[in-house]
Amino acid sequence: MEIRISLNDILAFEKQDRTNLVNGLSGFKSALLVGTQNKASQTNLAIFSSVVHIGANPPLMGFIQRPASVERHTYENILETKFFTINHVPVDYYRNAHQTAARFKREQSEFEAAGFHEFYSETFFAPYVKESPIKIGLSLEEEIKINSNGTILLVGKVQEIFIDPSYISESGNINLGSARTIVVNGLDTYYKTEKIGTLPYAKPDKNILT
Repeated sequence: MEIRISLNDILAFEKQDRTNLVNGLSGFKSALLVGTQNKASQTNLAIFSSVVHIGANPPLMGFIQRPASVERHTYENILETKFFTINHVPVDYYRNAHQTAARFKREQSEFEAAGFHEFYSETFFAPYVKESPIKIGLSLEEEIKINSNGTILLVGKVQEIFIDPSYISESGNINLGSARTIVVNGLDTYYKTEKIGTLPYAKPDKNILT
């Protein structure tokens, strides 16, 4: 049986319980690793579940950065260099990816601490995750501050992609099941992906329900 949880009820939850509940309301999300380095060549890697598609022409992606009230190495590196990478996580590395959420010191690279290897493109500054089956290099386009809670939307323009062409269909769709990448619910529960079907472009005069 359903129960009603009001705003007051949510606000009365213990902090971690409230965070887990609200974070899971939007359902499964991508679990992606953002790779950066600063001008001193100190690399950083952090898992984010807030990456979103912004647009296809130009190709834009973005992610939500928590308020910069404390040191945020990913955010600071992006502002300093204007470059970052987004890397899909293969199933076998979900524990490694989760470990990048730990609060390591700036001089400690999460690549090394979490058992990942850096990969550098000849034409791109930020480090990629070598183990990732889908790697995306982006340049910072826009920083949008969200006044409601102090978070920040960082928008990047896709500059290059590294991917096995067998993961891309004739229509351009990416088969994440074949790439064996993970998704996350909440902050700490990971799932595999499985394709259930591909549907045609939806039109009022075309019934796909039967």
